[in-house]
Amino acid sequence: MIWYPYQQMKTMKTPYKITDAGGVYLYTEDQKLIDSVSSWWSVIHGYKHPVLTEAIKNQADRFSHVMLGGLTHEPAELLSEKLEAFLPGDLDYCFFSDSGSVAVEVALKMALQFYVNRGDWKRTKILSLTHAYHGDTFKTMEAGDDEDYHFILEAYGEKKYVIHIPTTIDALEDAFEKYHDELNCFIVEPLLQGAGGMRMYDVSFLQRARELCDQYDVLLIFDEVATGFGRTGNRFVADLVLPDILVLGKALTGGYIGHAVTVSNHKVYNGFYGDEAEKALMHGPTFMGNALACSVALKSIELFEKEDYMSKIHRIEEITRRELLDFTSDKVREVRIMGGCVCLEVYDSSSLKGYQQFAYERGVFSRPFLNYMYAMVPYIISEEELVKVIDTMKEWFART
Repeated sequence: MIWYPYQQMKTMKTPYKITDAGGVYLYTEDQKLIDSVSSWWSVIHGYKHPVLTEAIKNQADRFSHVMLGGLTHEPAELLSEKLEAFLPGDLDYCFFSDSGSVAVEVALKMALQFYVNRGDWKRTKILSLTHAYHGDTFKTMEAGDDEDYHFILEAYGEKKYVIHIPTTIDALEDAFEKYHDELNCFIVEPLLQGAGGMRMYDVSFLQRARELCDQYDVLLIFDEVATGFGRTGNRFVADLVLPDILVLGKALTGGYIGHAVTVSNHKVYNGFYGDEAEKALMHGPTFMGNALACSVALKSIELFEKEDYMSKIHRIEEITRRELLDFTSDKVREVRIMGGCVCLEVYDSSSLKGYQQFAYERGVFSRPFLNYMYAMVPYIISEEELVKVIDTMKEWFART
């Protein structure tokens, strides 16, 4: 029996069974659904894209996987070279892993060991945001701040190594003033906090964070697992403010297969480079640099560039803003739109009860959570399909 995610198995409703998928659509035995959440925000090119499918098939005909311990292969080398050219600044060193959560774990481990390698054992603390979500493995849960996901950590008592702050510059400056000599890193989901409620904030906060990290010699980590590849309306938020470590996942492979990468700048990489074996990064996921994943990631990035996906994303935002311009409901606290993300936050989560089935019956797959009805559509969506997604959201509130 499958143990499903984020569900009380005893009371969960039967999940929709998918029999096929293509473009922006999921198919069940009785319904054709626009996937308005891109399979947890990853399927940016839609399903069954011929270029991506061919990349997987071609690589499988050669080999599907070999370990990177003592071996290497062309797909991993080419993807590393591509990311070095594609990413901003001196984000040049790629450490591959098999999921976004693990990639964040790697980033946090890098940040701690960077200072230990220098002989600085006091920098054991992480600065993070309130409502942060960085994954469900243990250190990422600690860096996170969402009691709905991470309440289990209460069993360990008070967090000793993480400080959480809101996205205000006063709180940011305060934290650096108090803790700067204990911090090894400041980790953020830049501009858009996903699972913590699709919360959006201004780039000025990140600009000030970069200044303070430079002033106090603290590493800045951007977790762009969800925000990377255009979701905020920027290719990467790292194009606006350059972090020391960047984490990518989800859309990296176009949602075809699990893979992620932790990318460091020269400063961080050089902190591990030397003759001493104990200064090496002792980490190695079995499926890091998986050949299938690297091959499809390369083609995904090529599509993103050649088909001008940033224009597609800007058009999605433009249509979304137009369609919600005059929308109001006494049940909705706030409408938030950024790039390829829209969120309707309600006052009371009970006002979203039944929406998933309502949307299903109208040909849209949606997965609201807590107080948040949202959409993060595939970038290939047509205007007509996008309007249908937004009309379904509006119809729910008009009807209830």
